[in-house]
Amino acid sequence: MPATVGELLDGAEAQIKASEAIELWRPYMARLEAASLLGFVIGHDPEDAGEVVPAAAHRRFDALIARRITGEPAALIIGTTSFRGLELRTRAGVFIPRSSSESLAGEAVRRLRRRKRPVAVDVATGSGPVALAVGSEVPAARVFGVDISPPALSLARANAKRLHIPNVTFLRSDVLSALPKDLAHGVDVFTVHPPYVARSMMSDLPAEIREFEPETSLTDQSEDGLGLVRALVDQAPRWIRTGGWMLVEVSPDLSRRVGALLRRNGYRDVKSHKDSLGATRVIAGRR
Repeated sequence: MPATVGELLDGAEAQIKASEAIELWRPYMARLEAASLLGFVIGHDPEDAGEVVPAAAHRRFDALIARRITGEPAALIIGTTSFRGLELRTRAGVFIPRSSSESLAGEAVRRLRRRKRPVAVDVATGSGPVALAVGSEVPAARVFGVDISPPALSLARANAKRLHIPNVTFLRSDVLSALPKDLAHGVDVFTVHPPYVARSMMSDLPAEIREFEPETSLTDQSEDGLGLVRALVDQAPRWIRTGGWMLVEVSPDLSRRVGALLRRNGYRDVKSHKDSLGATRVIAGRR
């Protein structure tokens, strides 16, 4: 007997919630993921609960849910994810953009819009979500995204080209080593979402992260997860403008340590910013 949209979403939501491979930040996200996967299959948002889903689409949806409950992220299954209104391509082997990073991009945009011909550098840029959002929302800015991963940079450049965002340049760089020399003392905002999982905590991650994200995007192999942040703070004085900002996204439990690190290195106006779920995510300091 044909199934309806409502019936399929109810069943898939229950399966996602029951999966031990998935860690849901909020219970309602199971329904959102199910709807996203069903919409991908039927070609439109599944808004009508009574809509009958054809048998072939039903089978395809079941196959996608079977992949999801093993831990495979929905963004990899679909091949795209949304970030501040931008549709970004995703690919196995490249860190999937997180909605939590939207607040990092927003804090950068807010500061850059106040400046003439601003410069922004996004460190550990991955597929480029923060750099591309900043470039899109502040077209007068010169934006650089740096990363050590060639696959990530290839995807970031492809995203920039497909989205027609010409003011973002992606560079392969060990922290800031590859920045153009003419940026010295000219960077208005640094952003970084570092690989902040402590080495000893890697085995505690849920399967959907541990098995489907590249290890280098999760940990810098330091004991406290802040190795890259320390390296960035150490290298930044050569590049950051007086009055420029350092914006660091970490898990809430690391926010106090990052704030202390910035203060020890001469940053003032150090503040914590909460994301849309009310968790402290972005630590900001002015040089």
